[in-house]
Amino acid sequence: VLGNQDLQDSIKPQKVEFHSLNFNTTLHWQPGWAREARDVLYFVQYKVYGQSTWQNKDECWGISSHVCDLTHETSDIQEPYYSRVRAALAGVYSSWSLSCRFTPWRETNIGPPMVTVVHSNKSITVKLQAPRSPYRRKRGSKIPMTNYYDLLYQVFIINNLLDEQHRVLVYEGKDKVIKIEDLRPGVSYCIVAKMYMPVLDQSSAYSSRQCTVL
Repeated sequence: VLGNQDLQDSIKPQKVEFHSLNFNTTLHWQPGWAREARDVLYFVQYKVYGQSTWQNKDECWGISSHVCDLTHETSDIQEPYYSRVRAALAGVYSSWSLSCRFTPWRETNIGPPMVTVVHSNKSITVKLQAPRSPYRRKRGSKIPMTNYYDLLYQVFIINNLLDEQHRVLVYEGKDKVIKIEDLRPGVSYCIVAKMYMPVLDQSSAYSSRQCTVL
């Protein structure tokens, strides 16, 4: 039988990490090596860097999941945060496992834009929509990520006749509607786009492909 100290060590959460996309922020961890891992319960706390007291996250207090949503708790996006997790099994509690410091504005990942394509006989009109944060304006609509960063749209065209992997950058800027002209009728073209953040030199993933035949 494991002694208490061994049991504490065996259930202690591992790899406590923040994951964040467009300020939708979750804490993830991995279970310890205890064989009874599925019976383990987890307890999550968080605080702003520099504060002395930890806050309990009520919705993640005594949960069996390995993920906890901290979007609401990390809404002051310039502040650095910490979180920590401990585990309990059969009345025995592990010590706390601490996350790295997390600053949403610096560390959230930006998602790709939404892309809509409308074609005429020799041109494609591309409509772009920036990803949205989880935070809402007073009227209720979600605030776009362009409110928080100086973001550029990058639009690429793929000529399927030539090479499906070859993306040509046709536009970089802030316009939400762009027109690509002098294209060949009867040819299949695909458009993908991403968001680019010059200040941190970061790009989003590519959007899903929107394809059309002129």
